[in-house]
Amino acid sequence: MNKKRLFIRSAVALAVAASSTSAMAAGFQLNGQSATGLGRAFAGDAVIADNAAVMARNPAAMAMFDAPELSLGLIAIDTDVQVKDATYSYRKNLFQMSTPESIDTAQAGDISLVPNIFYVHPINDKFAVGAGIYSNFGTKTEFADNFPANELGGLTDVKSVNFALSGSYRINEQWSLGAGIDLIQGTGKLKRSGLDHLAKDPIIGGLVANSVGDNMLNIDAEGTGFGWNVGTVYELNEKHRFGLSYRHSPDIKASGDTMIFAGKQLDGDLVLRLPDIAEFSGYHLLTDKFAMHYSVQWIEWSTFDKLATSSGTVLNEYNWQDGMHYSIGGTYYLNNDWTLRAGYMYDTSAQDQKKSISVPDSDRQWFSAGFTYQATKNSTIDFGMTYLIGQDVEVKDTLSKEIGANELVLSTVEATTRANAWLYGIQYSYKF
Repeated sequence: MNKKRLFIRSAVALAVAASSTSAMAAGFQLNGQSATGLGRAFAGDAVIADNAAVMARNPAAMAMFDAPELSLGLIAIDTDVQVKDATYSYRKNLFQMSTPESIDTAQAGDISLVPNIFYVHPINDKFAVGAGIYSNFGTKTEFADNFPANELGGLTDVKSVNFALSGSYRINEQWSLGAGIDLIQGTGKLKRSGLDHLAKDPIIGGLVANSVGDNMLNIDAEGTGFGWNVGTVYELNEKHRFGLSYRHSPDIKASGDTMIFAGKQLDGDLVLRLPDIAEFSGYHLLTDKFAMHYSVQWIEWSTFDKLATSSGTVLNEYNWQDGMHYSIGGTYYLNNDWTLRAGYMYDTSAQDQKKSISVPDSDRQWFSAGFTYQATKNSTIDFGMTYLIGQDVEVKDTLSKEIGANELVLSTVEATTRANAWLYGIQYSYKF
């Protein structure tokens, strides 16, 4: 294994966060495009088109707009990341590891705010264009300064901003097509430190000095890339329609003034290969009052098989697995002023064999509810809320360093991780 293994465990968060997919889902997906979608667990979001935010899921759905519309919103993500039942052992000197000691349950979650804004403008009865600014990925985990294993915990703070332009074309009453381009900007702050005593050890200090202490890892980087997306909508009739979309994610080259690893400035850029996404959605108005809708989404997490530099140096094999979202929801049109909705999603984990305390991940369940209030003839206010439940995951996280042909274990944490979250969203939409 490459000696830069510590850097990989941390930089994987930056790699995922700079992506261009679709709020806190498996991996580091942020389903944060709209409070409306949040209230139904994003079931049917590639085809429902109840406000301009639909362009983030399927550009072809803009063909269903008959007037310009502006939509802007904010989603708050309150994560509860726990590392519990943990034991920690560390290298005392060249010949001896410490006796495993228990660590109190650590909280590493935080509150993140995810804004969005979209505008869709029909040009005529055939063409429509749209623009949007929103976030597809982001998370923050920060362990307390006194956490014993901050060489494996530390700070992971990542965000992405998606600047999107899209267009749609209505072929006939049933079929519509759409396409768009995306400029994605990703930023990340990553810090790891600890095991200072090893640098002072007279025997192994010279061998591990750059792998421990405050300069173990300090990254403040950003990168940009261009992606594209395509989609189609088939309207069987006024009550039944289907949507299919595909989003291609770019390679992101991330760099920054602060790129310290092992006490040295990291040369070159990090080339971050990000997952493509496909989504199929359906919407069915079953009565005058009630509709059901669903989505199936495939996320190509397996493309994140390694992390490498622009010079071709492979830093580590990571080997995530493809993920799936399965969501179903219902909408009840109570009256002219109020619309109620609810949904459920099952979301599969991106991680396979390799797991860490700084990147907690598992299969997750979404329980969602929300409503729309018709504030005026042309404006609506939406509210959505989700309780996201993760699973307990057994983790063994190890920091080691290669010395010649041997691998020297510096520290190990064995723990159970769990990541739950509350998500709250509000959206305002105005039809001109």
